[in-house]
Amino acid sequence: MKKKSYEINMCEGPLLGKMLLFAFPLMLSSILQLLFNAADVIVVGRFAGSEALAAVGSTSALINLLINLFTGLSIGANVLVARYLGARDWENTTETVHTAVTVSLVSGVLLIFIGLFLSEPLLRMMGTPEDVLDKASLYMKIYFAGMPAFMLYNFGAAILRSIGDTQRPLYFLVIAGIINVLLNLFFVIVCEMGVAGVAIATVASQVVSAVMVLLCLLKLDGMCRVELKKLHINKDKLLGMLRVGLPAGLQGCIFSISNVLIQSSINSFGSVAMAGNTAAANLEGFSYAAMNAIYQTALSFTSQNMGAKQYKRINQITVRSMALVLVIGMTIGWSIFLLGEPLLGIYSSSSEVIEYGMIRMKFIFTVHFLCGMMDVMVGCLRGMGYSIMPMIVSLTGACAFRVIWILTVFAARPTLGTLYISYPISWLLTMSVHLICYIVVKRRLEQT
Repeated sequence: MKKKSYEINMCEGPLLGKMLLFAFPLMLSSILQLLFNAADVIVVGRFAGSEALAAVGSTSALINLLINLFTGLSIGANVLVARYLGARDWENTTETVHTAVTVSLVSGVLLIFIGLFLSEPLLRMMGTPEDVLDKASLYMKIYFAGMPAFMLYNFGAAILRSIGDTQRPLYFLVIAGIINVLLNLFFVIVCEMGVAGVAIATVASQVVSAVMVLLCLLKLDGMCRVELKKLHINKDKLLGMLRVGLPAGLQGCIFSISNVLIQSSINSFGSVAMAGNTAAANLEGFSYAAMNAIYQTALSFTSQNMGAKQYKRINQITVRSMALVLVIGMTIGWSIFLLGEPLLGIYSSSSEVIEYGMIRMKFIFTVHFLCGMMDVMVGCLRGMGYSIMPMIVSLTGACAFRVIWILTVFAARPTLGTLYISYPISWLLTMSVHLICYIVVKRRLEQT
């Protein structure tokens, strides 16, 4: 009975309190996960120089591009497990859980080889400056060596989220985060290993979090318990995960392509601008992580209520999710922007780097809540079983728009401000269309 205290009944009772109980640990977990990268960036910027900082920062868009397709499948696992749990379908829940864990390990191994062979060619295609290319390539290769652990943790945490357990992944990440920071300091300051040191520290911390989440799944009571001898890939369950997860992963990949194009444009301003962008983007990640917790909440709550056929609760989930993400996005976004210079100073003591970072912050943080609201609409649509529709809308409204913007408006006026303003415009356009799609889908659902 003690273990079940981590679970949340998403299909009955008042919603707001349960959503906050679900979202808050998830928010802290996401922020801790970002601290892995923040520790890399801060330590390398302070103790290994601006070139090393630029090297680590220039890889983030490319890393996201390469892993997003696979991490999208974890969204499919979350939706499918939550749907079967809502319907109290023991057999299909168990099949989905074991398929998800197996897929995580297989995809992690595939990513090792992708990172090993494609890192340097893709960094060159992005126009990464020669003075940071070798360090950036080395960081990526080591980082991708830890992909099986990274994927296992993400899929395992998705399974735990489907039963409402966001607390234990938080505890695991606290332990892994402390290990990451300590190893960062040891490898970079004591061993003077530079970018290799921060990459090894990140991989080690990911292994720790993956082992802990696996042990948790092995000891679970109920439908989501993992038994190693039952690990396999069920074709039907894999297809179910692909139906939801593949569009989500493709959307993430193509989003990353637009971000890679933006990173390539930033690279043209030189390594100092790259370093400023890296620091600001890292801070941006904390704001996004807080809002993404509400997206995950909307996704899980909507999925379980769909499985339980509690359709009337879905509108309540959507309204509360939108209100929460608006408040969180505005509060955190404006707080970080107003404290911009001292926060950027944590990453670098260079006044030029701080100045470049503030340019990005001015255009992103003041309206970052739009990004969160856009994602919440996507989460609700995916939870209702619609994944291709939000993918097409997002790719058109955000990705295609940004590419066209870079090729036209930015080409005519190549300044960082012109580049960065494409983000909020694309968020507003995409959110508006998602809202229209949601209204149409909900009306269809109410007629069935």
